[in-house]
Amino acid sequence: MIEWTRDAIIRHCQEQNVRFLNLQFSDIVGLVKSITLSVSQIESVLDQGVWFDGSSIQGFARISESDMFLYPDLSTFAIIPWKNGIHKTARLICNVFTPDGERFAGAPRTALIQAMEEAASMGFEYRVGPELEFFLFETDEQGNPIAEAVHDQAGYFDATSDRGMIVRQEMSAALEAFDIEVQTGHHEGAPGQHEIDFRYQEALRAADSAVTFKYVLKAVAQQHGLYATFMPKPVQGINGSGMHVHQSLASIATGQNLFADPADEYGLSDLAKHFMAGQLRHARAMTAVLAPLVNSYKRLVPGYEAPVYVSWARINRSALIRIPRAQGSEAVRLELRCPDPSCNPYLAFAVMLKCGLDGVKNQLPLPEPSEEDLYEAEWARIGLETLPGSLKEAIDLATEDSVVQEALGPHIFERYVDAKLQEWDAYRIAVTNWELDRYLRVY
Repeated sequence: MIEWTRDAIIRHCQEQNVRFLNLQFSDIVGLVKSITLSVSQIESVLDQGVWFDGSSIQGFARISESDMFLYPDLSTFAIIPWKNGIHKTARLICNVFTPDGERFAGAPRTALIQAMEEAASMGFEYRVGPELEFFLFETDEQGNPIAEAVHDQAGYFDATSDRGMIVRQEMSAALEAFDIEVQTGHHEGAPGQHEIDFRYQEALRAADSAVTFKYVLKAVAQQHGLYATFMPKPVQGINGSGMHVHQSLASIATGQNLFADPADEYGLSDLAKHFMAGQLRHARAMTAVLAPLVNSYKRLVPGYEAPVYVSWARINRSALIRIPRAQGSEAVRLELRCPDPSCNPYLAFAVMLKCGLDGVKNQLPLPEPSEEDLYEAEWARIGLETLPGSLKEAIDLATEDSVVQEALGPHIFERYVDAKLQEWDAYRIAVTNWELDRYLRVY
């Protein structure tokens, strides 16, 4: 990763004839927001930040408290590869501050930073590696996705020569222009479904990368007449898209992976077991943030490789948390399998970290693993809790969980719940095509 400084950024913009600056941040649901400025203002931007009105950003501030300031994180500087020529544009991800110079409590990046500061006070650095799956759809003349018109009929790891392969390669190249180290890319199990994985890293950088990932992939797909969607279940009857998250704690002092214990049957330290126990304890409430859409709960059903039961295992991919076989102690990690790519990565990682740390602080005991296929063996799932079956159930569980609420903070939690209940109510009263097809000609 390039270590950008103020002067290096200014010099690079001059050398590359950059004309514009995009200052980016995220609203509470994870959508990228941006302000575009002339590069002539770069010194002022880097030294003093930029004022904006936060009252119109979902979940940010009421009109009476609308003044906000963006301060760029210099490490996120990148030149947007598809904006060349006279429109060459650089990107910087920003932290949001109040006029009093305090981090704004309603900014998702603030929530993750605060959770990581708590981990740091305990001597830990939280590292994650999210695996985002996505679909590519054909588009109409206006560039809108055509429902169920996936661009291919390929399957898992299939080698294809269609434009999906070319687009995926161009996506990887574009991500690298943002200093995101792409490791693998492949076709996923469902028609039109793909996955691109990037380097395991410190959680804030991983969240920045995940937000950038979605922004970049949509832009590259659009250039090829396709639409990239991170909707969890866009097509009935086939696998949905997940965002499995690999995670570990490292020592700030030594950089050593603290989840590893070669003497343990599973290679896990007591710290890892307590951390996992915390996530299992809060799993049902966490789901409101990790699977944030009405549509998310059409992915979290048996039969489509998504977890339903609150459990852990090594070889069992129906478990909520899996322990991948590791080559060496530094590779030991926990894989949480319920998040989907529609979530806000900043909030998702904040909640995952705080719930794991709750297990560490309270030395929560880890239940026995569930190595049997939980979908096939009815006896194996006796006594196991299940994830929520709907967004409403997940929100209700979150409102009863003080750790999840603390992870988001009262400002974000209040506005997040309000937004999601509005979404649920809109879904609840909508008359769907399924209802019309099933009932209109019968009753």
